[in-house]
Amino acid sequence: QVQLVESGGGLVQPGGSLRLSCAASGTILSINSMGWYRQAPGKERELVAVISSGGNTMYAGSVKGRFTISRDNAKNTVYLQMNSLKSEDTAVYYCNSGLTHLTPAGRQNREVWGQGTLVTVSS
Repeated sequence: QVQLVESGGGLVQPGGSLRLSCAASGTILSINSMGWYRQAPGKERELVAVISSGGNTMYAGSVKGRFTISRDNAKNTVYLQMNSLKSEDTAVYYCNSGLTHLTPAGRQNREVWGQGTLVTVSS
């Protein structure tokens, strides 16, 4: 069983900051990419930021310069530091990872999603 557990969401005023965390657990052999997506009410899920195993990052244009993605490979954890938050950042944020884990049948590559954490930016 492999799972991603997010934390750190909540209510914040415009201009404020939040830090999201996502920890992967289970019989993990290796983690390739880790990233964050978000889905606002009535909209499709969109990529926010992604980080490779080597630390290369990519951001959506709407968050570039405000959000920073990082990872701790020893803890199988990815973070999203969100600064200068805007009302349009309000969404459920999902963690995503491409990883290899051990099953009774052997090694398996898999894409895993977290359950999501709500970020609300409002005064």
